[in-house]
Amino acid sequence: MLAAVRSVAETAQHALLRPVPANVGPFQVAVRYSAAAAEARIGGDLYALIPTRHGVRLIVGDVRGKGLPAVGTAALVLGVFREAAHDEPDLLAVVERIERSLTRNLGHDDFVTAVVAGYPPGGHLEVVNCGHTPPLLVSASGSVTPVEPDLPSPPLGLRALAGHAPGLQALPFAEGDQLLLYTDGVTEARDHGRAFYPLAEGLERHVSHEPARTLGALHDELLAHVGGRLHDDAALLLIRKPAASEAGVAPAIDPGAAAHAPACEAGCR
Repeated sequence: MLAAVRSVAETAQHALLRPVPANVGPFQVAVRYSAAAAEARIGGDLYALIPTRHGVRLIVGDVRGKGLPAVGTAALVLGVFREAAHDEPDLLAVVERIERSLTRNLGHDDFVTAVVAGYPPGGHLEVVNCGHTPPLLVSASGSVTPVEPDLPSPPLGLRALAGHAPGLQALPFAEGDQLLLYTDGVTEARDHGRAFYPLAEGLERHVSHEPARTLGALHDELLAHVGGRLHDDAALLLIRKPAASEAGVAPAIDPGAAAHAPACEAGCR
């Protein structure tokens, strides 16, 4: 029975997966996802990255719970995000659309932690954190800083209980800067001595000008830290703004083309 549930969940998840290209708008991009070894912990990690006429927009989130219900909720979040990211010029309005949909469709004890980010044509980075682990901002010099929210906000689906809406942070994002979004399966991964994986330190050790190379090294180190067997799903999404002088720089977003570009998204276990 468990094998049958896992098979159905994997089929549903694969239906949500789409390849993430190495370049989206002005960014180099990489994604790594590691599935949990334990079959009973099929979960609802999700991520998506979309070029729009409002700029590049991305989300990384984690659905409370496991199994097919979590996969279904991840699909709901990704569907609303995809539509709202194209429709709404304001990033907070994108978050509000997801919140309203989850309020109508989730149970009382269900919720989704998420970071929604955007890079509008103005050239700054916008971040909205809804109860999720803080993204890590990597400067061009290689220093790593957690992007802690100015005002801690509730997860998506729980705003009515908290009584306040999330806030938007605007951050400078210069050439050579990088942003890492991830799920708690990364930072809560433990070694045999029960020590958590030190993601910020690992990122400082392995950061490079190639996001795919950086995440490959982090992924390998994460698996080595836990002895090769994860007990929760773990997702990593890294964007980098290359310098104009670098070879193979991604072109700036063409607003007309971006409106018709395919979404780069995944709903993960």
